[in-house]
Amino acid sequence: MSYVELKSVIKRYGETEIIHGIDLGIEKEEFTVFVGPSGCGKSTLLRMIAGLESLQEGSIHIGGKRVDTLRSAERGIAMVFQNYALYPHMTVFENMAFGLRIAKAGQDEIRAKVQRAAGILQISEILGRQPRALSGGQRQRVAIGRAIVREPKVFLFDEPLSNLDAKLRVQMRVELTRLHRDLRATMIYVTHDQVEAMTMADKIVVLNQGRVEQVGRPLDLYNAPCNRFVAGFIGSPAMNFLEGVIAGAAANSVTVALGGDKTVTVPCRPGQAREGAPVTLGIRPEALEVAGQGDATVTGRVLAVERLGNETFVYVDVPGSSDFAVHVAGDVRIAPDEAMSFGLPAARCHLFDADGRAFEMLAA
Repeated sequence: MSYVELKSVIKRYGETEIIHGIDLGIEKEEFTVFVGPSGCGKSTLLRMIAGLESLQEGSIHIGGKRVDTLRSAERGIAMVFQNYALYPHMTVFENMAFGLRIAKAGQDEIRAKVQRAAGILQISEILGRQPRALSGGQRQRVAIGRAIVREPKVFLFDEPLSNLDAKLRVQMRVELTRLHRDLRATMIYVTHDQVEAMTMADKIVVLNQGRVEQVGRPLDLYNAPCNRFVAGFIGSPAMNFLEGVIAGAAANSVTVALGGDKTVTVPCRPGQAREGAPVTLGIRPEALEVAGQGDATVTGRVLAVERLGNETFVYVDVPGSSDFAVHVAGDVRIAPDEAMSFGLPAARCHLFDADGRAFEMLAA
């Protein structure tokens, strides 16, 4: 049994089922991220683990013990919220000590645990301040410190960085990753930001409409998405998609016609592929090659150019695609309304059937 285990978990609001029989295992000391679009059920699932939402069917286990029948305070978890939830009239020390005082811990124990957590989070010098005198990043550290002093079995984070500015979000991602390593803790983290998921997680759980689409290590999901939804959600910018039809299939490849006389033979298991069936070819912006290279050349009109210094993303109007991005060097000379051509390397393409399921790709 995994350290945190969900078995056939179902959640309903009235007659509407929003979590559909989820089975999931999270190992001890693992940093697991729930990611997905708004409304996919990721925060609801976290709140069910925390005991803040009930479940109608199934069970939840932590450390081998069933906990869905227990109150939140009895589950051995600590939760960090998006809005920090600090008491404004208390100092930082008092906010961090509050849970220990409710648990009737001794003063020496409280002082030692708060000071240890403050040292880990580098906030020892602000223990006497009140929340109104803190920056957003400091408030978030206090909220995390309040969780640390409880020494929980599992840390739960519900989009804790959403209220921070872009630079501070990057800094806090690094600090949370370091904190996980230092504490050797089991952490479950919810975000809609797939960049946070990719950079922080040991394991990602991709959710969509109350169902688990795929579970795996970040690079496994990036390199081998199981369906078009995961392929389009993981990666920034998202994977490009081109509509086509199957022109032929062999033992270890499928040839796709993209329109006109363009074809690409993708190394993959053909499965039930049939000539004439509609398919979607996917390729990531960074996998595209300069014109004249690759197995097929595509041309489109430049819609927008995003220059980031060391790299540039060019958005192109391409026939057969609703949104197409190309990753190029930072100093490339290109402007809106110009024509742009690029190559599709077959070995880096992905293929999806009419239902969005991925074909099994073969190593080049």
